[in-house]
Amino acid sequence: MGIFRTKSIAEYQSDASKSHLKRALGSLDVTLLGIGVIVGTGIFVLTGVAAAQYAGPALMLSFLLASLACGFVSMAYSELASMIPVAGSAYAYAYTSVGEFLAWLVGWNLVLEYSVGASAVAGGWSAYVVGLLKSAGITLPAQYTMVPAEGGIVNLPAVLITGFLTFLLVRGVRESVTVNKILVGVKLLAIFIFLFLAAPTVNPANWEPFMPFGFSGVSAGAAVIIFAYLGVDSIATAAEET
Repeated sequence: MGIFRTKSIAEYQSDASKSHLKRALGSLDVTLLGIGVIVGTGIFVLTGVAAAQYAGPALMLSFLLASLACGFVSMAYSELASMIPVAGSAYAYAYTSVGEFLAWLVGWNLVLEYSVGASAVAGGWSAYVVGLLKSAGITLPAQYTMVPAEGGIVNLPAVLITGFLTFLLVRGVRESVTVNKILVGVKLLAIFIFLFLAAPTVNPANWEPFMPFGFSGVSAGAAVIIFAYLGVDSIATAAEET
């Protein structure tokens, strides 16, 4: 069949039954995995960017559009992950439907997506740590907190957090999920504390004009915000361990 040969669902299901990966995750673990991916550096950093440069107060509509798109994608992934419970995610789904060559392209695009996403999140995390240390009176050398494109040598905090997370992943999915649960709890607690303290001071007068850049700004803001949801498809890669 050449480069467009496909692999049947039955073959993948057979492979999953012989998997060496431990089925150690439950529904709560997978749910928190998804929340951990979405509620992260991307959503904290990009909210301000999208509001200031694209949507203004209508950012809430941008979030609505982005979440709708993400919801439809997630439903498709959940259906596919149920039929093909393997770690291959979109690569495996493409292999069963459109063939090996297109699946190969999808696989490399996934590598690109996760590389860009992980780099952005690691960079954002580094900025948080540097700012936190600076507020405590500890100033790190600039050349070790910026990438060469910004005039530095290496973003060392970003490298260190990436190395630590790699270590957790190598140790096993159970260890990774345990750390994820703790981090998700901390992030959700921080958000609810912020909402509790900020809600009484909301002033609707600041919502004028509501759409300073028009609906095109709202849609552009949604395109930026969708980046914060990147990685939600990683839940499907945990199918073989769930």
